[in-house]
Amino acid sequence: MPSFFAPPGSGGSGGGTIAKDAIGNDIIATEWLKTHGPGDRTLTQGLKGDPTYLVVENDKTLATYGINAVCTHLGCVVPWNKAENKFICPCHGSQYNNQGTVVRGPAPLSLALAHADIDDGKVVFVPWVETDFRTGENPWWA
Repeated sequence: MPSFFAPPGSGGSGGGTIAKDAIGNDIIATEWLKTHGPGDRTLTQGLKGDPTYLVVENDKTLATYGINAVCTHLGCVVPWNKAENKFICPCHGSQYNNQGTVVRGPAPLSLALAHADIDDGKVVFVPWVETDFRTGENPWWA
């Protein structure tokens, strides 16, 4: 099973972290989109090495956000359940919609977000500090 944790200080420039695939390669946006279709959510290595979903929108573009996969209940990694179109935590059953908004506890909060930008062709995760577009509230993780 791949490891999604990086040593401190690894990553990209400008306050961001270059997204890495399961074997540690930089993710090139155009190459990623050749093998990941609409609605895809695949784990990548994100900010601070956290497992972060890179999202492909229905129009075959990368979403401008990534979804941190760490459950807000007790920290399990939450898998994407394509058949049910939601994230379902295997530890205690918390559920999150396709954008990571909590829809069933015991998780108290939605999954954290990161900006997913493209810099020189590479996907770069940048800390999300603005209002959470899903809830209209300040981000709890900032």
